[in-house]
Amino acid sequence: MAYDFDLFVIGAGSGGVRAARFAAGFGAKVAVAESRYLGGTCVNVGCVPKKLLVYGAHVADELEQAAGYGWSLEEGHFDWGTLIANKNREIERLNGIYRNLLVNSGVTLLQGHARITGAHELEIEGERYTAEHILIATGGWPQVPDIPGKDLAITSNEAFYLKDLPRRVLVVGGGYIAVEFAGIFQGLGAATTLLYRGDLFLRGFDGSVRTHLKEELEKRGLDLQFNADIQRIDKLEDGSLKATLKDGRELVADCVFYATGRRPMLDNLGLENTGVELDERGYVRVDDQYQTTAPSILAIGDVIGRVQLTPVALAEGMAVARRLFKPEQYRPVDYQNIPTAVFSQPPIGTVGLTEEQALEAGHKVNIYESRFRAMKLTLTDIQEKTLMKLVVDAQTDKVLGCHMVGPDAGEIIQGLGVALKAGATKQQFDETIGVHPTAAEEFVTLRTITR
Repeated sequence: MAYDFDLFVIGAGSGGVRAARFAAGFGAKVAVAESRYLGGTCVNVGCVPKKLLVYGAHVADELEQAAGYGWSLEEGHFDWGTLIANKNREIERLNGIYRNLLVNSGVTLLQGHARITGAHELEIEGERYTAEHILIATGGWPQVPDIPGKDLAITSNEAFYLKDLPRRVLVVGGGYIAVEFAGIFQGLGAATTLLYRGDLFLRGFDGSVRTHLKEELEKRGLDLQFNADIQRIDKLEDGSLKATLKDGRELVADCVFYATGRRPMLDNLGLENTGVELDERGYVRVDDQYQTTAPSILAIGDVIGRVQLTPVALAEGMAVARRLFKPEQYRPVDYQNIPTAVFSQPPIGTVGLTEEQALEAGHKVNIYESRFRAMKLTLTDIQEKTLMKLVVDAQTDKVLGCHMVGPDAGEIIQGLGVALKAGATKQQFDETIGVHPTAAEEFVTLRTITR
């Protein structure tokens, strides 16, 4: 049978665009359908605008440190509207870049909601198309628990477009999005409280990292309330919001921001017309080659619920394009030792196993930890500490994990990701000459086993 397209991608986010571009480059006839914005979550309501807001919040730190270096500055004034307008302009520029990437690659771009109507058929705005392969890359969507007043809360989708900076913010959640936005709101001047129903945020991260970040956030004055959850939200006469907690306490704020998880965006996708199955968590079930239970349909990115990171979706998109249209170049995605950053304040950088994961996997480990005040702060009154940690296999000397909390952690951990990918040992770390004076050199000068 002759199809309209060799590959039809639903979703123009990072993974979908990568798969489409490279498939077209390999000679395939490709179409992409997108109903919202080009670039997906990352470009529009995720990594990129979030990092821009983090930069904005970090300016307050620079101003605070300036006096120690001889700068006498008048009291600064922050304007939320200017930051958001500048952010919007940059996102529009990136939207255009994504459009050009697709069109210049020979991909047919279709604006509208795509619904699968059969194993090889789709419908967009009443138009029908056929494809040999269909790739689902529709990403995820934030979700708010079903409580009274849930419609009064916002998520990360809306936070980037707030007209004004709220004076008082309740951030609900214990994952990296909650931690990052709590830092953004507080850094930009809002009185911020972070509520989490568990004992300590960032479950799954190294224990030392979690504890250290908690201590540093408390130093900054962030109100951390653990084992706390909201039962209902009510709007008061003055327009503010009253959050009633499950323990009976009441907190009043101007904004309640939820970051309590994301779900796969499968709304009205037409999966009932296919043999595609979902797993027990509600994500699209795929095999190691991103094949769903329907032979002609594949899925990548956040909808499959593996590692929900932009670079991972890019790698998955590349793997699909190669396997289908350039098999001699195909290689599977390696999910081991993926470097990760959390743009909290201070930020986290991590790669490899946590201490807890290493022990659970049966490794006998040597732990190397260092906490120190960064050189930049020595001329100031700021007492923030940086944490660096190595998890090392005691028998093989192989470095199993690197973890950091402190300035530029994300930048530093990227290089260490290469080292772990190459199987570096602690001896090789020790024999590497450090760059002085930097914080990064601490990773190659850790000599004493902490435990």
